[in-house]
Parts: sequence; structure tokens; C-alpha cells
Amino acid sequence: MKFAFDWLFLRFCCFFKLKFCTDLINVFVMKTPIELDNSLLKSWSGPYGGVPDFTAYKVPDFQPAIEFSIKEKLEEIEAIANNPEKPTFENTIEALELSGEKLDRIHAVYGIYRSNLSTPEFNEVDTEMSPKLAEINDKLYQNDKLFARIETLYKSDEKKNLTKEQRRLLWLYYSDFVREGAELTGADKDKVAKINQELAGLFTAFSQKLLAEENNQYIELSAEADFDGLPEEFKNAAIAEAKERNLNVLGCIGNTRSSIEPFLTFSNRRNLREKAFDIFVKRGDNKNENDTNEILVFILRLRAEKAKILGFKNFAEWSLSNKMAKDPQKTLDLMNSVWKPAVEKVKNDVLAMQEMVNNEGGDFKIQPWDYRFYAEKVRKAQYDLDQNEIKKYLQLENLREGMFWTAGELFDLGFKQLFDVPVYHSDVRVWEVNNKKTGEPIGLWYFDPYARVGKRSGAWMNSHRDQQKIKGNVLPIVSNNCNFIKGNSDEAVLISWDDATTLFHEFGHALHGLCSNVTYPSLSGTSVARDYVEFPSQLLEHWLATPEVLNKFALHYKTNEPLSQSLVERIGKAANFNEGFATVETISSSFVDMKLHLTTETVDPHAFEKKVLSEINMPSEIVMRHRIPQFAHIFSSDGYAAGYYSYLWADVINADAYEAFLEGYGPFDKNVSERLYKTVLSVGNTIDNEEMYENFRGHAPKSDALMRARNFPIES
Repeated sequence: MKFAFDWLFLRFCCFFKLKFCTDLINVFVMKTPIELDNSLLKSWSGPYGGVPDFTAYKVPDFQPAIEFSIKEKLEEIEAIANNPEKPTFENTIEALELSGEKLDRIHAVYGIYRSNLSTPEFNEVDTEMSPKLAEINDKLYQNDKLFARIETLYKSDEKKNLTKEQRRLLWLYYSDFVREGAELTGADKDKVAKINQELAGLFTAFSQKLLAEENNQYIELSAEADFDGLPEEFKNAAIAEAKERNLNVLGCIGNTRSSIEPFLTFSNRRNLREKAFDIFVKRGDNKNENDTNEILVFILRLRAEKAKILGFKNFAEWSLSNKMAKDPQKTLDLMNSVWKPAVEKVKNDVLAMQEMVNNEGGDFKIQPWDYRFYAEKVRKAQYDLDQNEIKKYLQLENLREGMFWTAGELFDLGFKQLFDVPVYHSDVRVWEVNNKKTGEPIGLWYFDPYARVGKRSGAWMNSHRDQQKIKGNVLPIVSNNCNFIKGNSDEAVLISWDDATTLFHEFGHALHGLCSNVTYPSLSGTSVARDYVEFPSQLLEHWLATPEVLNKFALHYKTNEPLSQSLVERIGKAANFNEGFATVETISSSFVDMKLHLTTETVDPHAFEKKVLSEINMPSEIVMRHRIPQFAHIFSSDGYAAGYYSYLWADVINADAYEAFLEGYGPFDKNVSERLYKTVLSVGNTIDNEEMYENFRGHAPKSDALMRARNFPIES
């Protein structure tokens, strides 16, 4: 009846030629922005070239806004493809760079909700929209007329007249189109498109199930004895967490890395350590409604099928076809070269731990839930270094200031906090980033440091708007997101050394995005090869441990006294302690990831994981950093699939690069940092990544530097 009434009302309006007849038809029939009246479709306004207005956005607005902006982008693509004029860089490549601006803005906000503000209401939208968003790329890459224009340009003499950056962008478009199947026949194109859309839905389902496991599981601390060994601030955070969850217990430990790992490190309750370890390593693997095993098997099967259609033996070969490594075997060779010395280091460390257990009268063999606990005891015994002692000096806000100071010393960057920029949660704060010499803004940095329900675990950097200069000087907007434990409002937030390292790591990604100084958004900031993108972030980790940063910003949370020189020296001496554990934990995940994507057979996740770990002689006292059922890096998107090795690959580059500073005047050598800015941070993906690194260092990265950095023996 409602439809009949609406139609009669429209006819009535049109009969009387009311002024707003057209508008009403649009409202009821054509679904234009008038119907949507949707803040997501509006341009970002305000200073800095506009910022997202989070105060105006509503979850029900996403679906109509996304559908409208998809339609608009596809129309723009069709217009470029059907342009009757001869293809030029401007009317084809540059036009593509300018297309879909509205969708880019909406997608940025959508991504923020997906990672930071997930709710059942949003999950419904996400489930429906993910395949539709994936479909855009299929319609782009499979547009025959558009590819013909790009191919004509790529193979034409006009390419010689382009700038180096323009040639790089043209190469990127051409190679991406070919890699994504632009040269396939119609039937195969349809198959690839269907697979991509199915994968998008599966990625969303995997992420939602994993987040539900993390949100819904925790360890209850019911008696005072359950807090035994926990640092005071961690105990207070556990009490606050229980109150926030409205639990009738003294405290609780959430199922995220930032909560579980310190509990495993300090809790004297071995039975509770085992429980905490168990819920963490079994995320997605509990044979309940949030079990991820069936989904990930389907993802692997579809990836293998897609790779075969695209002309590759397996998904790993397809994935590495646009990476620095190129060949999966090269990544396996690198992993193997580091694996043996790392395992030997672990064996020696475990011997020291087991001796400590025996001396204490324990009658058990070191288990994975014991490793961090006894490693900390050994660290204290061998280096007179207690993480709890260090943590008292690691105040989150001071370390953030330390990052700002480091960026200022290295790259002449200044930071000014803003209080009038809309944010999506009260935890989020915003800073203007500027050139200290000129005072000119270069971008905005959003900081979202705390864990909460609805926020995915881990730490990451996002680019909400890429720097570019096609339409004026567009400033980048980037964010760093972490999951530190907030605790009570009147207490300093103290973080572990590992968490402080992660803080600097993610800020390195942010600087890569903020320092970008290129023309085209597709080449901007962190848009480099996946196994190169971790290099700037891992490089910045080194500055945390410098005496300059520690002396200025590692201040005791009660007395505000700086670290003693003795403690700074002990931190330096213990820098490589437990390096075997960290290496084995990470590389085991890299082995499993690569081998999963080298196979084309259907796998049983448990059997496959066990088989690979047995083949590489995985120490029984350690588990993979990411077990298969919770391996979000490789199953929440294609981003790091067959690419988790990137952290090790980039660490080779990072170790070699840091030696450039040590060969000069030290970590704050201005000449080296200026060269790093000019050859790496500011150039995005405008030149080949290997050439880019050689421009900085003068030679290709040498893996010997990594072995030296980790204090592993170098084979002659």
C-alpha cells in the first residue's frame, strides 16, 4: 500500500507541475544524494584541505553512500574507457588517478569503523558491502577498452616524453592490469571476478569471527592470589577491565596480545598462565560459531584456483610477482639462513630457564606458557635487568613525545595538538605535523592508543588520505592505532619495552606516509612493495634504545627521574637477549604462510601446521606468533598472504640501513637522515624499490648486517 500511495502522490505532483516534481521523482525512484541526504557523501570540510566529520556519520548511512559512490566511480571509469580521443597520459592515467574521490573518502571512514568501531550493526553492513567493494576492481581491471588505452600508451613512443614519475605510474597501471587478468578471455575473467568477490566476503567473515573471539573471551581473576606477581599498574588495569565488562570478579585479562603477553611474563600463577596462553593461541579454533578453520580452507582453495587461472603455479608465485623478492624460493632461503642460528639460541636460552626451574625445585619441563616468565627471570639474573623496573619509566605519553622529538631531530618535523578536529572516539587525539623550518603543515596524525571492545587487536598504521599534487597540494592524513591497556584515568599508562618498540615501529609507517612528496596518489607514501614497506617502520625502532631518547623521555612515573646511566647501559647490553625467541616465533609463521600458499591441495589446518613445524624442527617451548586459525595478516585480506616473510626481508634492509648511521656520526647523523628522507621517505613508489634503497645506501642490502644485529653467527 505504501508504494501505491507514493506513486499516486508523485503523479499528483507532476500533474500540477509542482516545482519540486523532479526532486521528488529522484527521491522516490532515482536514489540520488537528495534521497540519501547522507553526510558520508559530502566533501570533507575545514582546515588542512578538509577532515572527516565523525560527528555526522551513522552506520545506516554506509550502504547507500557506498552504493552511490560505486556507481559514480564506475561511470567515471566508463567515460575514460570510451573517450573517443587518442589515449594520452592526461586523459587516461591521470584521469584514473582522479576518479572515485568520493568513494575513497567513504572507504577511508568505512575502514576506520571496520577496525576501530565494529558493532553487530556495522558487521551486517560490512558483510553485504565487502563483495561489492571488491567488484569495483574487477570491473576496472577487466575493462577491455580501458586496458587497450593503457596498453597503447605503455607501448607507444609518447612514454619517452613522460617524467620518470609518470613512467613509473604508467608501468604500475599496466603491470597491475596484466597481473589481475586483463589479458584473460571472457570466461576466465568472469571466474576471477567471482573468486575475488567470494574472497572479500570470506575475509570479512574471518575478521568478524576472530574479533568476536577476542571480545568475548577473558581470564577471570577471582581472588587476591590471582594477582600474584603482576605489576601494580597492570593489576589496576585488570581491575578496571572487569568493571568495564560489568563482571562480578576482582579483575580480568582480555584476550589481546597487549594483555596476555604481560600476564604470561609476570604472573606467578602457573595454572592461570596456562589458561591465558590457551585462550590466546586457540582464538578461532574452538569448534564454536566463531571457528575460522572452514573459512580459511575455502580462502586457500580460492586463491590457488585464482592463481592457476592467472597463469601461475600457485598463489605464492602470483603474490610475489610484484614484490622485491619475486621468487618464493628466495624467501625460503632467507628464512632458512636465519632459522638455524635462531633455534640454537633458543636451545641455549631454554637450558638456562630449565636450570632455574630445577633450582627452584620445579618438576616440570619449560612449556610455552612458561617461556616469557622464565625468560624474564633469566634476563634479570644475567643482566640485572627487570622489565618491571624498565616499565616504570615507559610512560606512553612521554614516549609519544619522544617519537615527536626523534622525528624533529631526524627530519625537522614539528607537532602541534589540535582540539577542534572531529574524532570517532574520545580516546583519539589529533596533531598537525609541520616543517619546523618553515612552519608549513605537511599532514595530520591521528592517535588511537587504547584497547576496547569492537577494536581489532594488534597495532597498525592507516592512511585516510594519501598525499598528492594533481589537484593542488593535498596533505596526508594518517593514524596510528594500538591496543594498550588504559587503566585508571588518574594513572600514567605504562607500557612494556616490546610495546614501546611497536609504538616506534608504527610511527615509522606514519612518517613514511607523512613525509611523502609525490604527484600521484597511487605512488604516495607507503604504496611500495609489501616486502619493502616494513623497512622504514622497523628502522625507526632503533631510536627507542638510543641514550638520547631514553635520557630525555624515559622518566619514572612517580618521581619523574630519568633512567640511571647504569640502567641505560644494562638495556644496551641486553639488547639481543631473547632474540632467538622473537626470531623463531616470527619466522615459523612465515614458513607456514609461504608453504600454505605454495600448495595447491586442500589442507587440514591442524595437520598442515603440525607437519610444517615438524619439518623445520620447531622448538616445543615456543608456538608460532600467529597460528593458522587466527592468522589475520593472511586471512583478513590478501595483503600479507604469502607475504609474512616481509618482516624478515625488510629487517635485512633495516639492519643494513642502520649501519649507515653507525658508520657515520651515530643515530642522529643529520647527513644520513637527510639522505634517508630524500631517497626513501619522500619518494613513495616513484622509482623501483631496489634502486631506491641503493640510492640511499650505495649498495644492495646485505644480510650479514641482520646477523650482526641479532648477534647470530655469520657463516663464512
